[in-house]
Amino acid sequence: MKKLRALSLLILLTVLVGCAAGTGTTVPGSTATLPAPVVGVTQAPEVGPAAEAYMKAWQSFDYAGMYTALSRLSQDAITSEDFAKRYTQAAETLSLRALDYALGSTLVHPQSAQASFKLTYRTALVGDLTADVVMNLSLEDGQWKVNWEDALIHPLLKGGNRLQMRVEVPSRGTIYDRLGEALAVQSDAYAIGIVPGEFNDGQEGRAVDLLSRLTGMPPQWIEALYVDESPDFYIPVGEASAQAVVDAYNQITAIGGIYTTPFTARYYPLGGIGPHVIGYTTYISPEELTEYRRNGYLGDERVGRSGLEQWGEQYLIGRRAASLYVVDPNGSPVTRLAEVSSQPAYNIYSTIDADLQSLTQKAMQGFTGAAVVLERDTGRVLALVSSPGFDPNLFDPNNYNRQFLINDLFDPNKNSLYNRATQSGYPLGSVFKIIVMAAGLESGLFTADSTYECGYEFTETGRTYYDWTLEKEQPPSGLLTLPEGLMRSCNPWFYHLSLDLYRNNMPTAVSDMARGFGLGQATGIGQLPEIMGGVPDPESEDDAVQLGIGQSTLLVTPLQVAEFIAAVGNGGTLYRPQVVDQITSVDGEPVFEFAPEVKGKLPVSEENLQIIQDAMRSVVANKRGTAQWVMVGLQVPVYGKTGTAQNDGPVPHAWFAGYTDAGREDLPDIAVVVLAERAGEGSEIAAPIFRRIVEGYFYGKPIRLYPWESTFYVTETPYREPPETPVPPEQPTETPTPEVTVTPQP
Repeated sequence: MKKLRALSLLILLTVLVGCAAGTGTTVPGSTATLPAPVVGVTQAPEVGPAAEAYMKAWQSFDYAGMYTALSRLSQDAITSEDFAKRYTQAAETLSLRALDYALGSTLVHPQSAQASFKLTYRTALVGDLTADVVMNLSLEDGQWKVNWEDALIHPLLKGGNRLQMRVEVPSRGTIYDRLGEALAVQSDAYAIGIVPGEFNDGQEGRAVDLLSRLTGMPPQWIEALYVDESPDFYIPVGEASAQAVVDAYNQITAIGGIYTTPFTARYYPLGGIGPHVIGYTTYISPEELTEYRRNGYLGDERVGRSGLEQWGEQYLIGRRAASLYVVDPNGSPVTRLAEVSSQPAYNIYSTIDADLQSLTQKAMQGFTGAAVVLERDTGRVLALVSSPGFDPNLFDPNNYNRQFLINDLFDPNKNSLYNRATQSGYPLGSVFKIIVMAAGLESGLFTADSTYECGYEFTETGRTYYDWTLEKEQPPSGLLTLPEGLMRSCNPWFYHLSLDLYRNNMPTAVSDMARGFGLGQATGIGQLPEIMGGVPDPESEDDAVQLGIGQSTLLVTPLQVAEFIAAVGNGGTLYRPQVVDQITSVDGEPVFEFAPEVKGKLPVSEENLQIIQDAMRSVVANKRGTAQWVMVGLQVPVYGKTGTAQNDGPVPHAWFAGYTDAGREDLPDIAVVVLAERAGEGSEIAAPIFRRIVEGYFYGKPIRLYPWESTFYVTETPYREPPETPVPPEQPTETPTPEVTVTPQP
């Protein structure tokens, strides 16, 4: 026995020595030779980088990249489609917004390895969850590949277990106007339509009156819907709240011919007050489903698509009650991983004045363009209209009227959903002369006493430019001071001023002043999308001449103009426009409250700003002013400027911009800007609209008919042309001072 042990030990030592020498060894008494180790074999790579690459792909929700990292055996066991589906379903169930990981220990064998991770699941519904997972890997062709199993998603998902989230969704929050009138609310509503031929005898007038009260549409507009239609056709009219329809039930049945179809909706009263500000909601599309579910949505909710509905989504949805379970293949709970309670949605109070907004929408009816009303001294947006508007109730597929009107909503010729007040850039025309005047006064080359002969033609560059009086067949304005040049909107005066600055080594004086007034940059309104527009620097004398009257390649938004007009009126302060007054809890506790935000000051001295203000007053109060005839009898001190801007069409854009200076504590002063696309002269079209908005704000209703109206909101037939801009008298007329005008109580 001892000899046998010695022999075995000798053989073992011999083998070890042979191995150490790198040669084969022959065992005594045998012809077999032990294999020598293979020389030059590459050592297996580190397992950590391969394991982490898989996790990084998961962080990016790159399921295709994750699948390529699987071992051949794993890929044989599950297809790429089913693999992606497993992870997608898990992410949706978890409401997984993001995944974090930390690599722990690794264990490596010649052909296999393990890596441990601590995962943090950052979820929308139940907060952060953590779990420890172990990843098994195999070495294939010199690379580590993942041996996949369900437990890599979560360690409890073994044996066919799956995740289940139980959710309770609170009601969507309400959007109000500044005084608490609901502008968007979860409610039962009715689609309303008529079959005129079914009105009971003598009931047509009563029907129109009732429909006007229910929908907020003027009676004449309702009559126009069916006057040229077959009396036997259904005509969609609008929507009304369930309560309003219930209250009017007896009248509806007595009148006949009025059809009401119920639906539960995100209801927008009166066909949408401020739809471009308030916005609308739609259901989640199949293409968006995964993303929304990962953010805590069930998938059957309506979500904000524009305006405050979109901006305030995080406040309006509240917090859902959610319980996350692991359940077995039969659906029985194995364990509860997390639970959170619900929190009611917040409510948003906008800065919009519902009555003023509604009146301004009606004031712009029939025109393509925009109107903006700002609280002059704070930046609150009291009304913002883009025309044509739209009815946000039509986005609800359960609204019976949708089938008749939805195509009109997407008519590319109307582009109703586009917010022209913030997203369209326009040449400003003569309203820009306010800025050119400021540049001239601040340059030191011009004063309020500087004069210029305002004739029909301007030829200082060698080219001929014309004044508006030539086309209107009016006498030229004659010798004018600079403030009188603004009052008469004399083109040659401002051609000359801008050109003179250019020639006196101040080529960017006008464009720099425009930027100082906030043009060429975002207003910062925040809650609504906006464009920056553009302010060109003149590259030639002719560029400077064109810029002098707000043409060239200058582009502005109506909101930008309202912002700087308000600054001119309040003494030079540029405020950031805002459309949110408060955000409150269901108990009424504010979590956000409006505060004026100063953006800067106009780069104009107090003395020069006063000169500009006085000139703007003369535009509406002096008998020679371009808008004086429009404002006659308006017992509110207003300051303004007309504008007529050439564009790529034969008819110019009509502008009017101005502000009030009534000084009332109950009604803060406002700045108003009106833009009517391709509508004609600013004094003839935009100025009357401006007046109506001011009337609506101070008196609560329109007072004076438009020149083109036969009655309020009804166009006169045949159309009566407005009076011409006044011909200047031989002797200059002094501009009345604002103090002589008394503002009556509404």
